[in-house]
Amino acid sequence: MTITQLKYIVAVNNYKSFIKASEKLFVTQPTLSMQIKKLEEELNVLLFDRTKMPVILTEIGQTIIEQAEIVISETKRIHDIVDDESNEITGKFRLAIIPTIAPYLLPKFVKAFLENNKDLELTIDELQTDQIIDGIRKDEIDAGIVATPLSNKEINEMPIYYEPFYAYVSRKHSLFEKKKISNKDLDINDIWLLKEGHCFRDQVVNICSQNEKKTFSKKRLLNFEGATLETLVKMVENNFGMTLIPDLMAREMMSSEKSKLIREFKNPIPKREISIVFRRSFLKKKIILKLQNEIIKHLPKELKNKRSGYVVDLY
Repeated sequence: MTITQLKYIVAVNNYKSFIKASEKLFVTQPTLSMQIKKLEEELNVLLFDRTKMPVILTEIGQTIIEQAEIVISETKRIHDIVDDESNEITGKFRLAIIPTIAPYLLPKFVKAFLENNKDLELTIDELQTDQIIDGIRKDEIDAGIVATPLSNKEINEMPIYYEPFYAYVSRKHSLFEKKKISNKDLDINDIWLLKEGHCFRDQVVNICSQNEKKTFSKKRLLNFEGATLETLVKMVENNFGMTLIPDLMAREMMSSEKSKLIREFKNPIPKREISIVFRRSFLKKKIILKLQNEIIKHLPKELKNKRSGYVVDLY
């Protein structure tokens, strides 16, 4: 039994396909299949039911996969221990960021972070929160930048900043004449939302749920959910409804005509807590701390605390 064989069976389980697993591991499919077959013969068990599409684990295969994931993770920790003893930040670091943060935060810090850590090979992916947490659990991602708290016992959360929500209101909307708005002004049937799966959507729904009014506007005639905040903003700019946007996005609009559509919330201001998240057993804490410090250096000071506001729940 080898670590390589264990990595192969974990990959097949993750991708539910021998072909996809071989592509991800950059080996030929016959090589991967042969090594898995050798492992099955050594253990005298069948790990996968190859008659099913997609491929599924046998009952004993499920138990062995769980142990294989632990072995692979613990093996990787040996390299992490050595790297952590060094004062230098080296090696590979896989970071993932949710779509409602990435376009507004990444350009602020990533160039400086790489310049200050020239021996670090950084990979960044844009994924939804559930995908990031799953990637961390599978050891495919080292850390993520997401909205928190997640209430996940397997995940460490290191808060970076607290980002206010703003309303983005079309000129023909009833709230356009208000200088500031409150939760009580909001009607969930009157706000453009992101698609299911975006935590930003869940937080907007939670902000609206604090409206104590018993009646809301009539059901909208157009049912539309966007894949990006930019799409929702375009709807508003064409005199169609309203939406909520995060602070860093709003700041990019302040020097243009778009600023006239932005409305602040009255106190207490709804905010989202943005954190770096990583596995509790993750050893490369030096990289995490460097990342946190670099991001904080490039943020407006008002975002560094949650005074005059409250953190909106995710669930």
